[in-house]
Amino acid sequence: MIGLRLKPVKQLSASEARTEIAALGAEIAVHDDHYHGADAPVISDAEYDALRRRHDAIAARFPNLNLVSADDPAQRVGAAPAGGFQKVTHSQPMLSLGNAFDDTEFADFVDRVRRFLSLTDDAELTLVAEPKIDGLSAALRYERGRFVRGATRGDGSVGE
Repeated sequence: MIGLRLKPVKQLSASEARTEIAALGAEIAVHDDHYHGADAPVISDAEYDALRRRHDAIAARFPNLNLVSADDPAQRVGAAPAGGFQKVTHSQPMLSLGNAFDDTEFADFVDRVRRFLSLTDDAELTLVAEPKIDGLSAALRYERGRFVRGATRGDGSVGE
């Protein structure tokens, strides 16, 4: 779908939405395999993010169509754990960071944080931000100040 001229999401019919969600899911799966499985991405992070954002926008526009299922590649984080390593089940899921690309998305993020923390609109909220650098996510476990285990994110539930 990269490079194709696409209809604005708000102009899609339900039938077009179903077709495009399926195509986007398949394309995202291919790129996940290249990025996570082969460590050889074939598109930029910005192009990948655009695929996911379009997928999410279509799903949000047609919530009653149940376009997104649990096996949809766009709903997964990371990749299946690699073979040859001991598997580690994370005590808490390791989720992916979200992105904010403009002031509106950042304001939406702040609103979600305020709701999650049960803060009023005028309560002080201090944020720290830094550029996102893609790389390896890891869970490091220390007991009594001593390192006992490190594991990759894997698929978010099981790493290696």
